[in-house]
Amino acid sequence: MAVDSGLSSPLGPPSCEKDAKALQFIEEMTRNPDLVQEKVLAEILSRNGETEYLRRFKIAGATDRDTFKSKVPVVTYEDLQPDIQRIANGDRSPILSSHPISEFLTSSGTSAGERKLMPTIHEDWDRRQKLYSLLMPVMNLNVPGLDKGKGLYFLFVKSETKTPSGLVARPVLTGYYRSEHFKNRPYDPYNVYTSPDQAILCVDSFQSMYAQMLCGLLMHKEVLRVGAVFASGLLRAIRFFQVHWQELAHDISTGIPNPKITDPSVRECLAGILKPNQELADLITQECSGGNWEGIITRIWPNTKYLDVIVTGAMAQYIPTLDYFSNGLPLACTMYASSECYFGLNLKPMSKPSDVSYTIMPNMGYFEFLPQDPSAPPLSPDSPPRLVDLADVEVGKEYELVITTYSGLCRYRVGDILQVTGFHNSAPQFRFIRRKNVLLSIDSDKTDEAELQKAVENASLLLREFNTSVVEYTSFADTKTIPGHYVIYWELLVKDASNSPTDTVLKQCCLAMEESMNSVYRQGRVADNSIGPLEIRVVKSGTFEELMDYAISRGASINQYKVPRCVNFTPIMELLDSRVVSTNFSPAAPRWAPDRRRTD
Repeated sequence: MAVDSGLSSPLGPPSCEKDAKALQFIEEMTRNPDLVQEKVLAEILSRNGETEYLRRFKIAGATDRDTFKSKVPVVTYEDLQPDIQRIANGDRSPILSSHPISEFLTSSGTSAGERKLMPTIHEDWDRRQKLYSLLMPVMNLNVPGLDKGKGLYFLFVKSETKTPSGLVARPVLTGYYRSEHFKNRPYDPYNVYTSPDQAILCVDSFQSMYAQMLCGLLMHKEVLRVGAVFASGLLRAIRFFQVHWQELAHDISTGIPNPKITDPSVRECLAGILKPNQELADLITQECSGGNWEGIITRIWPNTKYLDVIVTGAMAQYIPTLDYFSNGLPLACTMYASSECYFGLNLKPMSKPSDVSYTIMPNMGYFEFLPQDPSAPPLSPDSPPRLVDLADVEVGKEYELVITTYSGLCRYRVGDILQVTGFHNSAPQFRFIRRKNVLLSIDSDKTDEAELQKAVENASLLLREFNTSVVEYTSFADTKTIPGHYVIYWELLVKDASNSPTDTVLKQCCLAMEESMNSVYRQGRVADNSIGPLEIRVVKSGTFEELMDYAISRGASINQYKVPRCVNFTPIMELLDSRVVSTNFSPAAPRWAPDRRRTD
């Protein structure tokens, strides 16, 4: 029910006084974003001006944009890594930030195969919490009555490590769920989860998922929205339900938690919630025993109004599967964030995935944009890029996001490519286009062409004793399986047919490729179970010649044709699959351990 308030918003009638204030804040921030940006940069430079990093560029206490842009370079993680490593190793001097670095947030991006370490300070959690506080007021404009039920969200903590200095290094969401902001959050009738905190914070992924699914089933009539952070995470939850529904139904029938739930806090929590309910157990058995999973979300949770998951960028590949399991429920993408910085929110969260645009909130950091011009010469120290301010971007153009944060990142290239779609008031809105240079992605993993090439090279070493080599290869991310997995097509040159590689050797090639992947991929395989075993499909000799012929028949230049290292065009994949002579899966999980042992 909308409130009659002097704080009514151009976005729509707020549901309550708290929502009205949040919507008013959005309006204030977006009316004159350039002025907000000017103040944010001045504040960052005034507080961090005496850091070692900024002193190198002799800005001499200046806080204006012109001086900052003329003296401070645009950088990548590799440029900052020596300074970040010093902090990780225990240097407490003000290197990047005048405020102490409280922990590192591990990015899903990697450098030399290891997760990137993003410095953060305590007050950054206040800024992140501020953005979170804006999401439900916007959603309430679009979906009424969310205070009358609960959200079934599958939320998980991941492993955390410590740097040599003792600073914690963990993913941003793990940091948030373990923060006082989350654990001591005030009650909000519009944002109640079915999952108890004990289940969310359980480090055992099976017990956490089982407990969250069980609680979601017990409250199945109260659930108004179902979600996870990424689309892939929600599909993993559905797959878990497909595998374990009988155990879950048994628990509900008997009122006794599964003996596999051994975490004391989770077991105690479930014991207080779980009571025998034969009617619900029978419903689950009836809906699941026939093997028909179409629309299972709406059949088990009949009052669900939408799915709250990220389905932009690489996650768009999961939309058809989500539609299948949900009978086409709306897909809501609510916010845009990364380990480096939280950026903004979607003011039209119920729009189609292809129409999702995010409004960047100018108070979150200082934002610049590197125009994407394929014809421009490559960047170099002699030809520094000309960056555009937030207020000066143009509709229809694509840019790479560059950020300056309170925690000490200055003119840092995030690697996200965005396209301007319009404005809310004077604040630009952006569509997420892609991650720069990312070739394959199933979950939070990001594998680029160089990493894939290195993996193929390492695996092909196993073929030498058979006098065999990889002639050509390409790949795709197969998301029809849950979890999804990488598929690599190999065309081999076998010089001695009597000594060709065996299936066992080709399976070892799969494992060798996985061993060569970055730590985020390997964690997904080993700890998170978010990625399935890598598959190599060997194709007939001459297949990649046919692939080139097909491309040329569609207008490609024979002089400029290059084998695509990743494919997703259906006719090309059909051509490749029709030429497959053997399929091989990795026989084991690759090595992965959470410890960070690097000290140099």
